[in-house]
Amino acid sequence: MDITHVTPDIRMLRFAVGQAYAVRLPDGWALVDTGIAGSEGDILDALAGLGCAPGDLREIVLTHSHGDHTGSAAALAAATGARVLAGAADAPVIRGEAPEPPPVLLDFEVPLHASITPHVPPAPPSPVHRELVDGDTLDWGQEARIVHVPGHTAGSVAVHLPAAKALFTGDTIASHEGAAILGIFNVDRERSIASFRRQAALDIETACFGHGDPIVQGAGDALRATAANLR
Repeated sequence: MDITHVTPDIRMLRFAVGQAYAVRLPDGWALVDTGIAGSEGDILDALAGLGCAPGDLREIVLTHSHGDHTGSAAALAAATGARVLAGAADAPVIRGEAPEPPPVLLDFEVPLHASITPHVPPAPPSPVHRELVDGDTLDWGQEARIVHVPGHTAGSVAVHLPAAKALFTGDTIASHEGAAILGIFNVDRERSIASFRRQAALDIETACFGHGDPIVQGAGDALRATAANLR
């Protein structure tokens, strides 16, 4: 697993499929997403390298219900005692109480989806200790605001840190060759575009995506440039 320094308080943990983010808190760490099932050992090792003992992991925010983001949530919660938080509409899927709604694939997405899906094992059901809705706030030493960004999944959420001007987008937005792009494999493309535009309106400098390299400077301008051309 590759570990990348994004900002003084944010590290990206990159897996074979997707990535997660460790965020330093005044009294420990938070994690945004958890990679595929079986990633918990690598994540715990990475956190240990950052000086984070298992009991120092306070919260795990799952940006959405897909297995490359939720796969290790149950194991990490059991190993650390961290609370798991997720969007209210995705919580039943994450708990294993409802099936994952399939994406509505565009033609170019069909072969991509077929090539990626075999590498994402089913995620074990995970507890969701708090269901998040738009406007919720988390105390991460600075305010962390929850932004409901449906479209990729019904309950997708982004996490906005206004003071740090940072945003965790999950899969609603990705990056490719330094540019921000609309995420793929969406259940509702129109809602995904609306969610992209909502995030583009935020005052941010750093954007952390579920797939693709973070944009660490000028992220707001990058998102707005893409948003202007989305149809």
